[in-house]
Amino acid sequence: MIPHNRPTFDQMEAAAASRVISSGWVAQGPEVEAFERELCQFFEIPDGHALAVSSGSAALYLALLALNGKGKKIGLPAYACAALRNAVGLIGGQGVYLDCGVGSPNLDPSEVDDQMFDILIAPSIFGIPTHLPNRSNLKIIEDIAQSFGAVSSGKRIGLRGDIGICSFYATKIFTSGGHGGALISHDRSVIDWLRDYRQFDSRDDTNLRFNFQMTDVQAAIGRVQLSKVPDFLERREDIFCEYRASGADMLDSKDSSDIPARYRAVIKTPQANDMIQALHEIGVNAIVPVQDWELLTSPENCPRADKLSKMTVSLPIYPTMLDSDVGKITALIRSFK
Repeated sequence: MIPHNRPTFDQMEAAAASRVISSGWVAQGPEVEAFERELCQFFEIPDGHALAVSSGSAALYLALLALNGKGKKIGLPAYACAALRNAVGLIGGQGVYLDCGVGSPNLDPSEVDDQMFDILIAPSIFGIPTHLPNRSNLKIIEDIAQSFGAVSSGKRIGLRGDIGICSFYATKIFTSGGHGGALISHDRSVIDWLRDYRQFDSRDDTNLRFNFQMTDVQAAIGRVQLSKVPDFLERREDIFCEYRASGADMLDSKDSSDIPARYRAVIKTPQANDMIQALHEIGVNAIVPVQDWELLTSPENCPRADKLSKMTVSLPIYPTMLDSDVGKITALIRSFK
């Protein structure tokens, strides 16, 4: 069976993990510090403006904490991962759910009224850059969990709001060994405050903190994976283009200035269930990327998201896919015309 997702590892990751284990220091330490510096280099921001943490969910929770999300009205998309709703609930915020745009998995910025809420969580779904609304007092968390490395208007996304959050889970563009995440910001004071919060133990005060630390084993793997991101993105783009060349109606950016990070290759089709079944019969695991029961609010409150959930198929797209496997999938796609 061709899996829907597969992390891309080789001897480089194994050697990095082995090096850390042999050192005897496996908790947060020098590898985490080096990973944070390399994230700053990737995003072209000064050292100290990135913070590595234990997961993408932790990063989102910490971003809400830094923006004083408790009791605030927090806008978030209905067509999104449950981690967003969970983080809003854990921080004690009031979720305001927004429908996706017409023909897009992302929010429509023209429909975002910054008087409706205090904070907006704005993810770029499936690696397609979202476009952010003009704002006055609205705080924005830019969620690039699915879009690490994507570009809009000539710049890598992630720093267009107050805080950017990343996920390095096993299925993402790259992984720090299964779990991991990071926060980035132009505001060094925000990252410094969160770094203090992350350092929970052996502190000579009574301030509440919590252990959201990344381990050095995770960071060592993440550093190797980060160095491969350009190659990962190039291979994902090649596979996406093969699917699109088959004539499939692919979910994609409508803005020519965008360079998506192909986290998902999603087809829009009224034959979604039939296509998934046919792919399964030839040994391909394809899925509905967001089921209707996974929507973060009632379907009647988000009709466009509900419609999208009923007409989409997510195809395998990861760097180690064989050309022959891609060819098998494109041949089946053509048979559905």
